[in-house]
Amino acid sequence: MKLRERVGLNVRNLRSSRGLSQEQLALAANIDRSYISEIELAKNSASIDVLERIADALEVDPKELFNERG
Repeated sequence: MKLRERVGLNVRNLRSSRGLSQEQLALAANIDRSYISEIELAKNSASIDVLERIADALEVDPKELFNERG
């Protein structure tokens, strides 16, 4: 699995586990909802700054976005 795909999957799983919609996450991270969708679908890669904002909004350490999950 490519890193972009892993990050997208982790963002989606973390978001879902917190009961957040893409819109809610986007608002909390101050980014566009469509950009969250593109990240989750691995259609776009996010900058380090955007990943940090997403991690903050999800209340996780940024490294959690890169972890391999079983």
